[in-house]
Amino acid sequence: MEEGKRQKQVGGLIQEEINDIFRRLGLSMIEGGMISISSVKITPDLLEARIYLSLFQVKDAAAVLKKIEDRAWEIKKELAARVRQQLRRIPELKFFYDDTLDNVFRMEELFKKINEEKPPSADKS
Repeated sequence: MEEGKRQKQVGGLIQEEINDIFRRLGLSMIEGGMISISSVKITPDLLEARIYLSLFQVKDAAAVLKKIEDRAWEIKKELAARVRQQLRRIPELKFFYDDTLDNVFRMEELFKKINEEKPPSADKS
């Protein structure tokens, strides 16, 4: 289902603010790895925000997600203080691991192996 204009606006606002909140709370760097918000999807009723986190050089993604979820109330409180003029109700925050970056690296490795295994082609002059 296509996201509506208001959903995209609210999602963009929340993504921008949460990125700033993560930097301020020291959540953008955990255990030597970097965490960034890859996207925010809002339900049509604007009551739930699904925040997709991209983790770079993080050894245990589940542990990092747990740390962030443990501080979700603090993140939501900070978000509420920042966007209370733009939103009537602050959406429930749900955090998810975005493995798109991992898939890209995996695909690059596969293509690299395929090219290495490919026999050299004969010149057709």
